[in-house]
Amino acid sequence: MNVFITSGSFNFLKSKKDKHPNENILLMQNPDTTVLLHETEGKTIFSSPRKYEVVDGKGTLQDHGYVVMNNIPVSEEGRPVFEHRFKNRVGFIENEPGFVALRVLRPINSETYVILTIWEKQTDFLHWKKSSSFQKAHISDSKAPVTNSSQKMFSGEPYVTLYTLVKDSEE
Repeated sequence: MNVFITSGSFNFLKSKKDKHPNENILLMQNPDTTVLLHETEGKTIFSSPRKYEVVDGKGTLQDHGYVVMNNIPVSEEGRPVFEHRFKNRVGFIENEPGFVALRVLRPINSETYVILTIWEKQTDFLHWKKSSSFQKAHISDSKAPVTNSSQKMFSGEPYVTLYTLVKDSEE
């Protein structure tokens, strides 16, 4: 499974989504930007998107809710350990109230992985961040296999982008 993401104006991206009603496309926005996310086994409808492979996924993408994208730059030599952590995670998040979907996205043409989660609403995500499950899930990060000291897993500072999904019926 692949995920493709592109940015643009709201009206342009909405018209692009509307032209492809049978594709799994999410329209998301925040105060600064609007993006389309296309999840597919085939080719994308976008001309020059950011490209990702799905390393792990839970739940079904939906057209409403709150999206959190954890953007994590990972060095080439750090990729195997990073992916191992996610493939072997305990899975606390899936049982949280309001959890909808998770995608761990491996970048095709960059170093920045995206850990995408969708929640029914923002308060569900905020409750997750304060939960003991969140603490347990993130403690395991420190127990990852030790790599050679010359290897550096992360190639930059992680950052988070937050979006609201735009329902198909909204203009």
